[in-house]
Amino acid sequence: MDSVTVFTGLDYHQDTVRVCILDRQGRQLANRDCDNHWEAISRLVSRYGRQVRAAVESCPGAADLAEELVARAGWSVHLAHPGYVARMKQNPDKTDYQDARLLADLERVGYLPRVWLAPEPVRELRRLVRYRQQLAEQRRRTKQRILALLREQRQRPPHGVCAWTKRWKTWLLEQAELSPQGRFLVGKHLEELARLAKELAELERRLTEVTAEDPVVTRLRQFRGIGPVTAWTLRAEIGRFDRFRTGKQLSRFCGLSPRNASSGARQADAGLVKGCNRALRAVLIEAAHRLARHDPRWADLKAQLRLAGKSGSEAAAAVANRWVRWLFHQMQSVAA
Repeated sequence: MDSVTVFTGLDYHQDTVRVCILDRQGRQLANRDCDNHWEAISRLVSRYGRQVRAAVESCPGAADLAEELVARAGWSVHLAHPGYVARMKQNPDKTDYQDARLLADLERVGYLPRVWLAPEPVRELRRLVRYRQQLAEQRRRTKQRILALLREQRQRPPHGVCAWTKRWKTWLLEQAELSPQGRFLVGKHLEELARLAKELAELERRLTEVTAEDPVVTRLRQFRGIGPVTAWTLRAEIGRFDRFRTGKQLSRFCGLSPRNASSGARQADAGLVKGCNRALRAVLIEAAHRLARHDPRWADLKAQLRLAGKSGSEAAAAVANRWVRWLFHQMQSVAA
């Protein structure tokens, strides 16, 4: 029994997990619901074999369960990409029974579309970074509401006064001719902005403390044009740079590679790849704009692309693409 290898598919849910167990020949040994706890799952599977290779779709909570099964039960567990797994189904129906069996079978034959299982410190950092992104998005939307209210009431600041400066805020509070309800709403929005600014400052202090001794963040901060927010985002979303084989693979993961749309004699690009972390790509393109302003090497590249007829956004994306490929080689010597 100790030498028997079984292949297990775990269809994850908050309270229960559907467990399918296959042998090497693909025969189904069990397919049933189990409590969502590593000990209960381990007890069930251990009846059929001690050497376990398991697969679970990447979803909220699945990484924690996978790590527990690896550390405490001694399993080999891989996270699966849910989108690619769904495309491999040969049945339009969807049941927990079928999903768990498909995962087990893909693990058995070696066709499982794997997702990197980030260690707990990286997952914890992701939570902080993504919460910061949520706060920053709330701040952006609150500012948009204020500007929309000013447009509705046909109010414009004096010539030369830029939005969100001290002069602009003084004009908004003291001189703008707003209706009573408009002034009430502006006050509420400004209170919201002050609250968000306080929360962002507190969160950024915590991020600074958490990453104070992180070698990857320290190394990233040494590059020109890379501030703390960019470094935190790269560390959280990429994790380890050495998990990629090439700079091109890393760039594609970041959503910076052009998508090929060729067919027959027609050769064409269809913009950037869509399957990526949008927040990560946005941060890298913002970094490319800074690099093109402050680093002669990337400024020259952007100028060449503009002369070739590329738009400003296309040139910035191309600079980000080249920079990420270059960064891949620079980060290979950094221990994660």
